[in-house]
Amino acid sequence: MQVINKSKNIVLANNCEVADSFFSRFCGLMFRQSLALDSALMIKPCNSIHMMFMRFPIDVLFLDKEDKVVGFCDSIKPWRLSSLYWGAVLAIEFPAGIIQSTGTKIGDIVILDQLSSQNQQCSES
Repeated sequence: MQVINKSKNIVLANNCEVADSFFSRFCGLMFRQSLALDSALMIKPCNSIHMMFMRFPIDVLFLDKEDKVVGFCDSIKPWRLSSLYWGAVLAIEFPAGIIQSTGTKIGDIVILDQLSSQNQQCSES
């Protein structure tokens, strides 16, 4: 599934995993060595994150129920906690630097598009 900043018409990630069970949300990216440059992890529901047992910094976007960015963490380091973002219903974690390199800001609309990523996979075959 692709993650797209619709406000800026730019793809933030081509491969987004979903963590929506208690265990998958709790584990998130813990204990992984890295996150590929075109990958992301969506955590739902989520309005804050922890970086316990993480090995690398990440960028995080917090979205409300209308897919609007209501908060973000830019290159949050291991062993830190994010702020609590009231109104956020999900978080999307990216490799560090994505937020700055794409100019993503609070108020931008960010969508998850399963159809686009399926079409892209078909056209690559």
